[in-house]
Amino acid sequence: ADGCAAQPTPREQEPLVVDRRTRQVWVGGAPVSLTPKEFELLALLTEDPGAVYSRQQILDRVWDPHFHGPTKTLDVHIATLRRKLGDPAWIQTLRGVGFRLAVHSGVPAGTASGVPEAARP
Repeated sequence: ADGCAAQPTPREQEPLVVDRRTRQVWVGGAPVSLTPKEFELLALLTEDPGAVYSRQQILDRVWDPHFHGPTKTLDVHIATLRRKLGDPAWIQTLRGVGFRLAVHSGVPAGTASGVPEAARP
């Protein structure tokens, strides 16, 4: 055995797919069934992977701006999502700030290459 060389990197983890049109979610090709609120929460986080959403922003967007229930509701939904996605690392908690979706896939190929050939004079 060559030690830890065979360990998968986070980049090789199963991709997360959120289809807003059909409101379906897959992790690594396996469907994940979510409640409407869980879906809204995940869809919000995937709008801008890696960006941090404050608890208030999430409550405003996923529940409603006049939501006055316990913010524990949010923690419960985050915990359930982590369990359903099969890997708690998908959703990161930034203490005192909020939550963000971990970015497991790097920058898509071709987006960092600057000006396309055809656009050059």
